[in-house]
Amino acid sequence: MLHTPSGGARAGTAAGQKSGPMSIGAVLEALRAEFPEVTVSKIRFLEAEGLVEPARSPSGYRKFRAEDVERLSYVLRMQRDHYLPLKVIREHLEAFGEGAPYPALPMVPPRDPEEPNVAGAVPAIRTGRKELLGLVGAQEQELAEWEEYGLLGPAEDGTYRLTDVTVAQLVAELGRYGVAARHLRTVKAAADRQLDLVEQLVAPLRHHPDQRTRTHAETTADELTDLSVRLYGAFVESAVRAARTRGD
Repeated sequence: MLHTPSGGARAGTAAGQKSGPMSIGAVLEALRAEFPEVTVSKIRFLEAEGLVEPARSPSGYRKFRAEDVERLSYVLRMQRDHYLPLKVIREHLEAFGEGAPYPALPMVPPRDPEEPNVAGAVPAIRTGRKELLGLVGAQEQELAEWEEYGLLGPAEDGTYRLTDVTVAQLVAELGRYGVAARHLRTVKAAADRQLDLVEQLVAPLRHHPDQRTRTHAETTADELTDLSVRLYGAFVESAVRAARTRGD
């Protein structure tokens, strides 16, 4: 099972005070009580990424429901407290289905804004080895091989992150088509190099004397990560289409 303490993930949102459809400005006001750095552009970006789908008026204006605001709050918490990329958050939400209660998140203690923001000090949602094998439908020897090739690995306490579950699921699916773990080492190496590039780009923001700029560094890193994932997918799709064209 996922290692999360009890407690709702919906606490701290002002959406419950709004009963009717909300404009994007009203949503921004509701979210800023907990997420002071959120902007209209960020909300539109999350909508473009498929994390929320507000209704539209006949004239094209967005009409957000209270449920949309709760969903946005959950996504922003997952980014802020657990450093998960949007792709993983989307898959996590889809796994629980439309209308299902969001899984509880660990309570993160307040941090002194003057202290450095160390990613490793923040608790994350994790699962055990047996649970991971059950979720993926894999055997112990398969997981051991994936770990041997460095595709994923447990934390010091033996648990796995949600991102590890996603990696294991994808590796297992590729394995059914004959793609072995050794074939994926170059993919993992390329991902690590891209992460290094992202870290280089946001490092000046993380060490900036202004606290708001340091906070913005995490949002920038998340957006760069998601753009990198989309670019890789576009490269693969473009190469496949080019190969098919040459074969015609």
